[in-house]
Amino acid sequence: MKRPPRSPPLAGAAPAGIREAIELHRSGRLAEAVAAYQRMLAALPDEPQLLLGFGTLLLQAGELQRGLALLDRLLAVAPNHPVALSNRGNALRSLGRAAEALASYDRAIAAKPDYASAYYNRAALLQELRRFDEALRDYDRAIALSPQLADAHWNKALLHLVRGNYEDGWRLYEWRWQGPQKDEVRSFAQPLWLGREPLQGRRILLHAEAGLGDTIQFCRYAPLVSALGAQVALEVQAPLQSLLATLKGAHRLVRRGDPLPEFDLHCPLLSLPLALKTTVAAIPAAVPYLFADPQKVNDWRLRLGAAARPRVGLAWSGSALYSNDRERSMPAGLLAELLSLPVEFHVLQKEVRPDDLATLQRLGRVQWHGERLHEFSDTAALVELMDLVVSVDTSVAHLAGALGKEVWILLPFNPDHRWLLDRSDSPWYPTATLLRQSRPGDWPGVVTEAVRRLAAFAARHEPD
Repeated sequence: MKRPPRSPPLAGAAPAGIREAIELHRSGRLAEAVAAYQRMLAALPDEPQLLLGFGTLLLQAGELQRGLALLDRLLAVAPNHPVALSNRGNALRSLGRAAEALASYDRAIAAKPDYASAYYNRAALLQELRRFDEALRDYDRAIALSPQLADAHWNKALLHLVRGNYEDGWRLYEWRWQGPQKDEVRSFAQPLWLGREPLQGRRILLHAEAGLGDTIQFCRYAPLVSALGAQVALEVQAPLQSLLATLKGAHRLVRRGDPLPEFDLHCPLLSLPLALKTTVAAIPAAVPYLFADPQKVNDWRLRLGAAARPRVGLAWSGSALYSNDRERSMPAGLLAELLSLPVEFHVLQKEVRPDDLATLQRLGRVQWHGERLHEFSDTAALVELMDLVVSVDTSVAHLAGALGKEVWILLPFNPDHRWLLDRSDSPWYPTATLLRQSRPGDWPGVVTEAVRRLAAFAARHEPD
């Protein structure tokens, strides 16, 4: 889910020095803005626009406590400042202080009942807390006040999708091109296909967007589009090219950045559920639909040798650049009890953070193959030799599911929309089992359940 925006102040008729700081901030020249704010605050320590602007900049830079302190200074002078109250709520939300954040949003709305951003921000927190009906009311209020508030439409889409309301969810999901993915819009002369025109005899470009896991999940639609009579060209990210060459239904596979073939229509991969009117009951879920390279599997088999114990692949974190990584990833140290089980563990993620690497070296119970995982076909071949994959919500989980391998996916309290709510299975991946947090941040509880299950799994799968 998109993080709430933090509204910078308006320069208005402020003195020249304040206008300069605010304009530097708004233009993204943050280092210069910091210097300008500090210079002006030294002269005007209680100036509301300076406190709001500098506090907001610090929040954007991740300096939450410093930013919060400045906003609190402003609210001591102007206790009903709606932007300061809303941004303060955002800081408190990021610090995990949900009750205080809600109170701050409530005060912002009381101070300015037509403040669309405050309704949106409160809705986003309510959505995180799984208070979905309240969140939906706030999104609707924000949209009524600001109909083009794309992020409100987008988060509303995610809310519908996670609840299984795919009809409204996939329709609203198209707002991503005006919201979080507006910088990724592809400009083609050829029209966008969303299911209305017949495809018999037409050439269509299906193109990847967003993350690698999304491409692995939604490339399954290429055979369905082909079955409608289209000649399908599938454009994918370079690390996935060799893996997706095993997908049936794509007449031509193109690596992103290479010249495109001629086509008549195009469709982003994540618009295909809308185009093909996917419901939860009608998800195309036949697996495997991707396959490991037999030669690479054999190479890994020779490298690993005979298994003395069940083999389990692990992925506990994804890219730190992902906007919601703090929710979906966990530190490796939480896996200590899991790693004590009589199992042969293999790291399936290519990148391991320095702190996690030190933890793994100390525990000494897991094999890391990062330097040998050049592309996803390498990872797929390694996965093929695992008896089980245990992963948080990363591309590794999608890869295991697409290969038809047994996979346990460890999920946060408020999961990504694709995992739906309160179920231990996935209609997207029949071989997946979902282990969920029972309350926000409860990774220890999830790991305890994984330990219990893995102990029983290991006993059943001892090699002959």
